[in-house]
Amino acid sequence: MPEAYCVKCKAKREIKDPAQVTMKNGRPAVSGQCPVCSTKLFKIGASS
Repeated sequence: MPEAYCVKCKAKREIKDPAQVTMKNGRPAVSGQCPVCSTKLFKIGASS
């Protein structure tokens, strides 16, 4: 499971429901939600 920093929790969390996305500039990223507070998490350059 990929991890990302949650700004609301101020801690690294595993991404819930990770989805592989491609940003406008073509770089890969992973997007999902924080399992604790449901804030959107985003990890640039990560592969699932």
